[in-house]
Amino acid sequence: MGAQWKQAGRVENSAKRGAMISKLVKEIMVAAKVGGASIEGNSRLRAAVEAAKKSSVPRDNIERAIKKGSGQLDDGLQIESIVYEGFGPHQVPLLVECLTDNRNRTAADIRVIFRKGQLGSAGSVNWMFERVGLIEASHPDKTLDLESVAIEAGAQNVESLGEGEVTPGQLGGRFFTEPSDLDAVNRALTSAGWILTQSELSYQAKNRVEVSDSQRKEVVEFLNTLDEHDDVHRLYVAF
Repeated sequence: MGAQWKQAGRVENSAKRGAMISKLVKEIMVAAKVGGASIEGNSRLRAAVEAAKKSSVPRDNIERAIKKGSGQLDDGLQIESIVYEGFGPHQVPLLVECLTDNRNRTAADIRVIFRKGQLGSAGSVNWMFERVGLIEASHPDKTLDLESVAIEAGAQNVESLGEGEVTPGQLGGRFFTEPSDLDAVNRALTSAGWILTQSELSYQAKNRVEVSDSQRKEVVEFLNTLDEHDDVHRLYVAF
């Protein structure tokens, strides 16, 4: 189903790792800002910290991000969330969620990238998506049945995580919930021994645009360009 775009096959080098750490740290800051600095009481923050640890983000970076986000460390840096709407090549609808400390810089950069697509106004694409709760989690017991786990936890739907999205030897799932049920499903999965690496309100396409193989290549190149931008946090795509 793919609630969000996942860039496949990234080449691991220092530049890309630096960008990845920056995005993980921004997510921690926003999670702490929205829900507070308590990892136990803030499911989004708990998941963000787990994701950062999984990617070997230094502990000092994690702790500093929590303090910045929760207002304990005032360095003048303010991170805000902005969602851009538009169409990629071949009229593929997408939402671009950015986390930025400079709205003007981000807006200018996104406009440049969208020269190969069409940047829309607020509400032009949003109606093509629905708001859902999204949880990504892993479990050491690969024999578990994902469908049964989802039903017991109160999730609406589930899909398995692919190779590269979960630690080898573990079972990974992407659970979809009603927005109002996100915290309850979080608690149920955590109690059942699942390790959460993402927990947040997300977007899911209601319908999808069909593209040919040649068109798909062009769309993927466009999405990769967006995904590589430091301020782009999530991409939600309907194709």
